[in-house]
Amino acid sequence: MPDRTDRANSGDVNNHGNLPPETLSFVGRGAELTRLRAALDPDAGPVRPVTVVGVGGVGKTRLALRAAAQVRDAYPDGVWLTELSSLRTSGLVDLAVMETLRLADQSTRPVIEVITEWAHGRRLLLILDSCEHVLADCARFTAALRSRLPGLRVLLTSRERLALPGEEVLHLEPLPVDGRPGADDDAGDAVALFAERAAAAGRPLRDDDSAARATAVAVCRRLDGIPLALELAAARLTELTLDQLHTRLGERLPTLPPLPGPSAPAPSSPLDLLVSAPGERPPRHQTLRTAIGWSHELCAPLERLLWARLSVFSGGFCLAAVRQVCAGGPLPPERIAALLDRLVAQSIVLPDPVISARFRMLDTVREYGADWLHALGEERAVRRRHRDHYARLAREGCAEWNTGRQVAWCERVLTEHANLRTAVDCALAEPDGERWSTAVEMAGHVGFLWRHCGYLREAQHCLDQALVAESPPGPGRTLALWSRGAVALLQGDQEAAANWAVRCADAAREQGSPVAQVAAVYLRGGHLALTGRQAEAIAVLDAAPRLPVQDDGFGAAQLQARLALSLAHVLRGEFERGREVADEVRTASRKQGEYWCGAFADYLIAQADLARGDIRAAMSGARTSIAGHALLHNTVGAAMSLDLLAAAVVSAGAAHRAARLLGIGTRLWELTGRAQMDSPDLIATRRTCELRVREHLGDDAYTTGYRAGLAMTYDEGIAYAAVSGQ
Repeated sequence: MPDRTDRANSGDVNNHGNLPPETLSFVGRGAELTRLRAALDPDAGPVRPVTVVGVGGVGKTRLALRAAAQVRDAYPDGVWLTELSSLRTSGLVDLAVMETLRLADQSTRPVIEVITEWAHGRRLLLILDSCEHVLADCARFTAALRSRLPGLRVLLTSRERLALPGEEVLHLEPLPVDGRPGADDDAGDAVALFAERAAAAGRPLRDDDSAARATAVAVCRRLDGIPLALELAAARLTELTLDQLHTRLGERLPTLPPLPGPSAPAPSSPLDLLVSAPGERPPRHQTLRTAIGWSHELCAPLERLLWARLSVFSGGFCLAAVRQVCAGGPLPPERIAALLDRLVAQSIVLPDPVISARFRMLDTVREYGADWLHALGEERAVRRRHRDHYARLAREGCAEWNTGRQVAWCERVLTEHANLRTAVDCALAEPDGERWSTAVEMAGHVGFLWRHCGYLREAQHCLDQALVAESPPGPGRTLALWSRGAVALLQGDQEAAANWAVRCADAAREQGSPVAQVAAVYLRGGHLALTGRQAEAIAVLDAAPRLPVQDDGFGAAQLQARLALSLAHVLRGEFERGREVADEVRTASRKQGEYWCGAFADYLIAQADLARGDIRAAMSGARTSIAGHALLHNTVGAAMSLDLLAAAVVSAGAAHRAARLLGIGTRLWELTGRAQMDSPDLIATRRTCELRVREHLGDDAYTTGYRAGLAMTYDEGIAYAAVSGQ
C-alpha cells in the first residue's frame, strides 16, 4: 500500500512515479541487472510479466528497484511501486494499485476498469512487490491487466512464480562468496557487500589484512551469501570485533519457534522460550533460518520479545504506538524506547526514510517475529492490543474532526492507513458475538475518516462488511450507517445513498439523538439535491432543527446538512439565500477551525457571487476553496472548484486561462473515476463554460489550452489555479 509520499488522492500522475530513494549502495548483480533491464525495455517484445523469484532476504526488491530506476526515463508516465506486504486479506491487490497510482476514484465501477481506463495510452511500468502471500490475487490482477492493456509492463517480486502464461522468471540466488577461476565478474560480491556494511559500522577491512579478509569470507560463507544476513551481521560490528562475530556465528545453529499446534503448550513466561528456545522445529526454509536466525540469537531476551510483538504493525509505527501495543508482562513501557533503539542499531528495525521518528521492518524480519509471537502464545492478545490502539486513534480522530486539528488528523489517517486497515480486519475476524460489539463501531469511525480523507473504496469495503448483519443500536452503529450513506453520496451511487439514508434515520430515531437525526437529514437532503429535486431537498433540510455544532463527526455532519441546503438553493437559482446559508457554514467552520466544510462553503459562496456578477469575488472564493480542498487532499472538491474558477475566469475575459483550467479540472475528474460530479445541474454548468470558452477562442485555440492543462500534474494544476493573474 501507499506511504505518506503516495497520497491515494493527490494525483501527481504525469511524473516519474513513486520509486523510493536508494539509501544504501548497491553491490553486484551485474548479470541479473542486465537481464532485467532487457526484459523491461518498453521497445522490446514480446511484452510479458517479469517475476523476480527468490527466498526471503535474497534481495528481490532491491534488484527490482535498481533495474526500474535505470529504465525510468523510458516510461514518461511513471514507474509505480505497489508494496503488498501490509495486506492481510485477499481481494485488495487492485485497490492497492489504484491507491499507488493516486487515482482518487469515487465511483462504484470495478477497480480494474478504473485502472485500465486511466492507463490506456500511457507508457508506465508497474511493480508489484512481495506477492507471495496474495499470489492468486496478483495472478488474477496481472492477467486482467494484460487482457485489457497488452502493452503494459509489469514487474513482480515473489518467493514463487505466478504461473502466468508467458511469464518470464528471473531466479535470484544468494551472492557468490568466493572468486573462482573462470567465474563472472560478480564472484565475491558477498564479501564486497559485507565489507561495505562493515565500514559503515566503523570496522573497515584493510586490503593488506589477509587474516581479516579470510575471516570475512568465512562469515559470508557461513551466512550463505544472503544479503539480508550479511547486512544484519555487519550491523553487529558496532559492538563486536570481526573475530568475535565469527566465533559467535560458529557457536551454535540458530533456533526457530517450536511447531505450533494443540500439543505444544504456550510457555509459562515469554522469556522462558526466548532465553532458551527449546524444541527446535524444522524451518520452512534453511536459507530463511540462515538469513535471520543469527541476528535473533544475538539479541537479548527482551529485544527478541519486542521484535516479536512489533510484527503486528503494518506499514510502519511510531514510539508512542509501540508503547501502547507492545508493553506488558516482562516488557515495561519505560524500557521500550531503549530496546527499540537497540533493534535499530542492529538493523532489525529501520528508520522510515521519509517520516522522522517513525520506523519499519523488512517483510522477512517481520515474518520471523510473527513466527515467534505465535510460538509464544501471544499472537491473539497482541493483535487485539493493536486493534484497540487504532480503534482509540480512530475514535479520537472522529471526536476532533470538526476542530482545528482536522488537517493534522487527515495527515495522521494517511500515515496510519495500513495499520487502520489491519485493525479493522482484526475486528471483523472476531467471533460474531464480539464482532458486532467492536467491528461496527470501529468501522464507523474509520469509515468516517477514510470518507473524508479520500479512501472511499476502503471505507465502502469495511463498512459493508461490518454492516452485513444487524448489530445492537447505539452511536457507533448510527455513525457507521451515516458514513456508509455519505460514501454513497460522494460515489454518485444515489440509489444506495437513499437506502442508507433511511436506515440511518431509523437508527438515529431509535438512538434518540437529535444531533444524529440532523446528520441523517443530510443524507436524505443531499440525495434529493444531487438528483435534481431541489424543492424537496430544501423542504427536508430546512425542517432540520438548528442545534449547537459539536466538535465530532456528527458535528461535521450538522455542517454538511447546511451545505446541502445551500447547494439546493444555488442549483435552484436562489443565489442570495444559498449564499446566506453558505456564509453561516463558513463562519461556523472558521469558528471550529475546520476546512472540509469550509472549503465547500467557499465554493458555494463563489458560485453565488458569480451568478450575481461579482466576478472578482467569485475568482477569489474559488481559489480559496481549491486551497482548502488541497489541504485535505479532497480531489472532488478541488475539481468542482476548478470548474467554477474556469467559469469565473472566462467571464473576466481570460478565455485562454479558462481553457487551461478546464483541462486541469478534467485531469482531476479523471482521478476520481468520473467525468464530473453526478448532478445534472453541475454537468450543465460545466458544459456552458466550455461552450463560452470555445466561442471566445475558436476550437483550435481552445484545444491547445485545454490540452496544456490536461498535461499538468496535480501539484502543477493546483499551483496554476492559485495564481491570481489572468
